[in-house]
Amino acid sequence: MKRAAIVVVQALGTFSILATALPLLDIEEWYVRVFDYPRLQLAALALLCLLLYLWLGSRRRKRDKLLLAGLGVAIIYQAVKIYSYTLMAPEQVRQAQQQDSTQADELSILVSNVLMSNEDHSKLMALVRQKTPDILLLLESDAAWQKALKPVTRKYPYRVEIPLHNTYGMHLYSQLPLRQKRVDYLLEEDIPSIKTYVKLRSGIWVELHAVHPKPPVPTEAPNSKKRDAEIVLVARDIADSKYPVVVAGDFNDVAWSRTTELFQEVSSLLDPRVGRGLYSTFNANYPLLRWPLDHIFHSDHFKLLQIERLPDIGSDHFPMYIKLSFAPENKYEQEEPEADEDTLEEASETIQEGFEEVREEK
Repeated sequence: MKRAAIVVVQALGTFSILATALPLLDIEEWYVRVFDYPRLQLAALALLCLLLYLWLGSRRRKRDKLLLAGLGVAIIYQAVKIYSYTLMAPEQVRQAQQQDSTQADELSILVSNVLMSNEDHSKLMALVRQKTPDILLLLESDAAWQKALKPVTRKYPYRVEIPLHNTYGMHLYSQLPLRQKRVDYLLEEDIPSIKTYVKLRSGIWVELHAVHPKPPVPTEAPNSKKRDAEIVLVARDIADSKYPVVVAGDFNDVAWSRTTELFQEVSSLLDPRVGRGLYSTFNANYPLLRWPLDHIFHSDHFKLLQIERLPDIGSDHFPMYIKLSFAPENKYEQEEPEADEDTLEEASETIQEGFEEVREEK
């Protein structure tokens, strides 16, 4: 029995080491990129295997020592990757004090991937009534969701509605004025994104992007090239902006992946979760298999008043809520990511590979 337990631990330990090493390869195939997601889970598995092996196994053989060393390296590497999203890390975005903020300078956003097949509209409607966000962004929304949410969305006079039946519909509702409402299909003709400008109550215009690229999974895309390219295309557009910027959506990518890091470096946007927690939004149905897929990034013109993962609405994603305070006089208190020449070259290559993938599919 003990021998069988050792074999099982060896197998699980080897898997955790390989799953840690695979994403280091410059390969975009889904079966490699999928291991970008469960960093916390892989760290926990490697730690469990390490402890069990020390308890069960012999430490005299060379292969035992190699396995223990590999598990130690895997634990350290995964811990480094997720460290920024723990309470031990310094906050990337400063906390604003409610008493120092006025409603004129505030911007609140609720983002929800609703799951197109989800027919329980009431839970999201209750959250919208409770939070009354300035901006409501719905992803994976179709005509049925558009119709069902009319009792709450009628209070939002400014809108961009893109009801689709391919799980990539998108609805943007705003209580604040919008201008230059633009729907882009950056790489594929059925995957929209939104770019617009929202006017704060103080009169300041903020550039707003909404995105939802395809994930690298067998049922959607065989690799991450198009997803990565779309994310970086948005970042490059933002890099030339003269406005305060907010980007929100389901990136179908985790916060600690190289693509999301590249997005931040090219766009110079900040992540308010850094130093505050994971805020894992997917998968709402499996507590042990969750990671942060839904993101809200912003320029250093803002400080954070509130960030919250909201309760389950019957979707496979939890909604996210954020309230920002426009504070440009303090922007230099926050260190924004920067792109060097190598980063810009990597961004260009990522975009080129995405367009080449589209051409090959045609």
